[in-house]
Amino acid sequence: MPRLTRPESQAQTRADLIATARDLFLTNGYSKTTLDEVADAAGYSKGAVYSNFKNKKVLCLEVLDLIHTTKFGEISELLVKDQPLDKRLDDFQAWAEKTLGDPGWTMLEFEFAVVARDDAELHAQLIAVLALVRGMVVTILETTTASMNLVLPIPVEDAASSLLSLGIGLGIQRAIDPSISARLITDGLRMLLSYAALHGENQQMDKAR
Repeated sequence: MPRLTRPESQAQTRADLIATARDLFLTNGYSKTTLDEVADAAGYSKGAVYSNFKNKKVLCLEVLDLIHTTKFGEISELLVKDQPLDKRLDDFQAWAEKTLGDPGWTMLEFEFAVVARDDAELHAQLIAVLALVRGMVVTILETTTASMNLVLPIPVEDAASSLLSLGIGLGIQRAIDPSISARLITDGLRMLLSYAALHGENQQMDKAR
């Protein structure tokens, strides 16, 4: 196996630390996880942690970015498949039931939001993270509607904000009561796409007259 270059080795160390921190944060929570524990579990020195991340807050931001990228990658893969709308939504529903309200992920997001409340710099960074997440939802909606030749009846940014708000609220409720179905967000997406299809049909009929 070829020896890693110094930049490759540094990138690998950083990725290992983020992945390990993710597992510990999701299992034990943000406040109960120390940087020493992250270093030990990843097999690195504490110095390696500090050479990559200024503090635990910065590391957690990286962890949240990894989680968001992973989860939205899963959603995108489900919704852009060349399949009928009902099949795409059934797959999305299965994903939502398994994922929305996951106690580790939901509580980490909530706990870190509380930590950021009294830290102006961290709060600003968290706002930027939320903007990136909203952008991911926008991309998924744009890709999905384009694959089906649909045009949303409202600005895609507004649709993304609505679905994201529904997903966050539903996730918090399901973390408390897992018996609550995740079908609400699937039905919301279904109505949005179905209305887009109907809107497109009406436009074509108007042009044909």
